[in-house]
Amino acid sequence: MFCVFPGLFQGRASRLTLLLVGTLTFIVLVPVTSRAQRTRTSPDEPESRPAFSDFKGVRIGMTADEARKKLGSPRDKSAEQDFYVFKDTQAVQIFYDKGGAVSAISIDFMDGASAIPSAKDVLGTEAEAKADGSVYKILRYPKAGYWVSYNRTAGSAPTTTITMQKIEH
Repeated sequence: MFCVFPGLFQGRASRLTLLLVGTLTFIVLVPVTSRAQRTRTSPDEPESRPAFSDFKGVRIGMTADEARKKLGSPRDKSAEQDFYVFKDTQAVQIFYDKGGAVSAISIDFMDGASAIPSAKDVLGTEAEAKADGSVYKILRYPKAGYWVSYNRTAGSAPTTTITMQKIEH
């Protein structure tokens, strides 16, 4: 494989960096799907209430100080985002808006992680796997003010990413 950055794919830290860049790209460039496919609006449907609403007590809208109290000291910290690594198999990014409130949470479960939630655990509904084993599904929860996505890569050592992001109006 040709790579502009030699050595980028060597070592666990470099793979983690590449994964984080991919996650950031995913958050910024969310695939476009039809609104009907993404949005649950009937209050009678269980899917209209998010099955996944926090990570270790950190929720969308919480202040940075509150989030840091819940998760501890981040590996990298800034006004825009914090980065945590748990047991080298789970990376978490907490993004903050200009007011210092949590605007997005992205959790990556890498090869070797335990207790990886299923799409049903996260979304409250099954997500169909593609032929290559990858899974992707996003649901919007306008009443809650955020969307939740579940993404699992293909391959023998898949990465599962769960993302929550505030809906910008």
